Amino acid sequence: MSAKRRIAVLTSGGDAPGMNAAIRAVVRMAVARDCEAVAIRHGYEGLLDGDFFEMELGSVGGVLDRGGTFIGTSRSQRMFAEEGLDLGVQQLADQGITGLVVIGGDGTYRAAEELDRRGVKVIGIPGTIDNDIDATDTTIGFDTAQNTICDATSKVRDTASSHERTFIIEVMGRTCGMLALYSGLAAGADVILVPEVPWKIEDICQSVSQGIARGKKHSIIVVAEGAAHAFGLAEDLTQSCGHQVRAVVLGHIQRGGSPSAFDRTLASRMGATAVDALLAGESGKAVCLQNADMALETFATCYSHHHEMKQHIYDLAMVLAR
Repeated sequence: MSAKRRIAVLTSGGDAPGMNAAIRAVVRMAVARDCEAVAIRHGYEGLLDGDFFEMELGSVGGVLDRGGTFIGTSRSQRMFAEEGLDLGVQQLADQGITGLVVIGGDGTYRAAEELDRRGVKVIGIPGTIDNDIDATDTTIGFDTAQNTICDATSKVRDTASSHERTFIIEVMGRTCGMLALYSGLAAGADVILVPEVPWKIEDICQSVSQGIARGKKHSIIVVAEGAAHAFGLAEDLTQSCGHQVRAVVLGHIQRGGSPSAFDRTLASRMGATAVDALLAGESGKAVCLQNADMALETFATCYSHHHEMKQHIYDLAMVLAR
């Protein structure tokens, strides 16, 4: 095994646009710092299976604008068992890995924290379209997902206006409404439903009816999946409001597509910061964007609470929707 420092990178959990840019930054920064770069296929499952492969500068050529993660990802239950964690530590030791970069969300961080407790030098990068990681202003993939939702909403609005109907657009976000809130604000939604804010069917009907009364030909409701299910809500609104309501579930289309310039830049900065953090002796922390600068926070700080939804942003969206 080479005497050089060896830095490995993996992506875990749901994929997010910009993950490839982060991988690219990790690999190229590692090489620039005279380290060897290694990728682990299929997230923590690949770690446990020993699916490592060497990376060079050319290995990450042409991936900057690609969505998803070209090294693959997975959701691993084995990594949350003692046997799995011990096996992961052994696999890294067998490969001579001196530092690990993990890209993902809170589940990824929890497993990484356990590896850190067992002596593995590990740094995290927030990659999730939900933007539900605390201590960072935003996560890799969030901006691109917003753009995807805005584009889809514009298309739905065309047909909604043509048929003079109300449409419900369901977006991802089981416990965090950040994606629904910001994409709804950007797309000019008439109503935004998020898990953090209680809502009543009567209030939605009133909003829709007021729009119709002043001559609006359509209404757009953006709902986070954790706040309501689009098709059930459409049936309830049809009965309560007395006119037809249609539902669209965007699903996994929100995860795909070429990352935005913002996400490419963010991922590149975070990947480079992660490598330098490892080489500086840091471990058990995640890279965060704070007031336009890179910072490090403990894994527990990042996953203990969801990124707090800004009530004033929600209030603004509701005012502008009138």
